[in-house]
Amino acid sequence: MKSTFKLIKRFTKALIFSVIILFVLNVVLLFSVTYTSLSNAGGWSAADELSKALILSPDGVYTLSESGKEILKERNAWAILIEDKTGNVIWHSDNLPEEIPMHYSAAEISYYTRGYIEDYPTTTASMGDNLVIMGHPKNMYWKHMTPTFDYQMISNIPKYLLLFSGLNIFVIFLIYFISTSGVLRSVKPIVNGIEELPEGRDVYIKEKGLLSDLAKAINRVSEKLMRQERELRKKEEARANWISCVSHDIRTPLSMVMGYAGQLMEDESLSKENRKKVTVISEQSEKMKNLINDLNLASKLEYNMQPLNPKDVSLVAAARQCVANFIDSDDECKYPVEWKIFDNISPCIIKGDKNLICRAINNVLNNSRCHNPDGCNISVEVKEKENEYMIVIEDDGVGVTDEQLTKLRNTPHYMLSDGGTTQLRHGLGLLIVQQVAEVHNGKVCFDHGEKGGFLVTLLFRKTK
Repeated sequence: MKSTFKLIKRFTKALIFSVIILFVLNVVLLFSVTYTSLSNAGGWSAADELSKALILSPDGVYTLSESGKEILKERNAWAILIEDKTGNVIWHSDNLPEEIPMHYSAAEISYYTRGYIEDYPTTTASMGDNLVIMGHPKNMYWKHMTPTFDYQMISNIPKYLLLFSGLNIFVIFLIYFISTSGVLRSVKPIVNGIEELPEGRDVYIKEKGLLSDLAKAINRVSEKLMRQERELRKKEEARANWISCVSHDIRTPLSMVMGYAGQLMEDESLSKENRKKVTVISEQSEKMKNLINDLNLASKLEYNMQPLNPKDVSLVAAARQCVANFIDSDDECKYPVEWKIFDNISPCIIKGDKNLICRAINNVLNNSRCHNPDGCNISVEVKEKENEYMIVIEDDGVGVTDEQLTKLRNTPHYMLSDGGTTQLRHGLGLLIVQQVAEVHNGKVCFDHGEKGGFLVTLLFRKTK
C-alpha cells in the first residue's frame, strides 16, 4: 500500500511540476509576444519618428529625409501632413493610395486619429500645429474604437485570471485522475502482491487489465515459491524428525554401554590393560552423549523449539561460574585460565536464559580443550561498551586456518560438510554458540588470536 501511495505521489508531483513549467512557459511566451508588440508602440512611435523626419524648407515646402523614407519602406506605409487651419493635405508620401482624401474636417480628423482611413489603420503624431497621419497596410493592425469594457471589469481582471487558472488546474487534475485511475487500479494489486511475496504468503492477482502479463508472471513466481517452501518444509521436518529419532534410539543402548563401562571400572579384578580400554570406552561414550545433546539443542534452536526462560542474567557472574567449573574439571592443569575482570566493572545484566548463555561459554572453553590436546593458556574477559556487552575468550593454542575460519563464519547449517556427505561438519559446538547469541539478539565473532590461537567474541545488546 505504501508503494502505491508513493507511485500516486510521484505522478502527482510530476503533474504539478508539469503544470508549473507550462504556466511559466506560457507567461514567458505571452510576455515576449506582447513586449514585442508594445515595443513597436503599434505605429505610434513610427509616426512620431516620421514627424521628426519631415523637413520644412525656407520656401515653405516639406521634404522627407532619408531616415523617414526608410521608416515608410520598412513598414510598407504611407503618410500625409494635414494643415491645422485649413484641413488640407500640404504634404504626402509618394506611395499615397488614390482613394485617400486630400482634405479633412475637424470631425474627420478626430475619427481618423483613432480609426481608419479607407480601411487603412492609422497612427498620428504632431508636427507643430499640424498633424501627421501615417497609414499602415490593412492587415497589419487591429484597432478597437468603441468603449466596450467597463472599468469595473478591467479592475477585476486579476480575480478572473485566478478563477480561470483555478478552473483550468482543476480540470487538468480531473482529467489526470480519470486517465490514470485505470493504471492505478491495475498497479495496486501488483504492488500488494510483490510486497506479500517476501512474507511467504500465497499470492494471486487477477490476470486482467493493463498489467495482466505482469500479474501472470507474479502468480507463477508465487506458485513456484510456495511449492519450494512446501518442499523445503518437508525436508526440514524430515531432518528434524530424523535427528530426534536417532537421538532417542541411541540414548538407550548408549546408557547401557556407559553403565556397564562404569561397572567394569569398579571391578578390582580387572587387568590394567582392560581398565585402560574401559576408560576409553567410558570417555568416548561421554563424548557421544554430549554430541547427541549438542545435536538436539542445535536442532531446537534452529527451529525455535527451545523454550527460553528470560530473566535478568549477569554476564560477569555467568562467565565466572563457567570459568570456575572449567578449572575444576582440568585435573591435569593443562588449560590454565586468566580471568580478566576489573573490580569496578558493572554486572553487565541482560534479559536472557542463563543456562543457554553458560552453555555457549562452556562450548567455547571446551573447544579450546578439544583442539589443543597438549594444553594451552586461555583468557576470559567481560567488557562493557556504549551499547553492548562483550565476552572475549581467547587461547594461544593451534588456532584455525583462514579456510576453517571462513567456513565457521559462512557455513549456515551444521548438517553441511566438507566432503558433501551427511556427516556433521567441524564446529557443532561453535554453531550452538552462534545460535545462542542470535536468540538473545546478539552475535558472535570468530577470529585469529593475538598470540596465534583462536579468538571468540560474544556480543549482547544492553537491556534498556
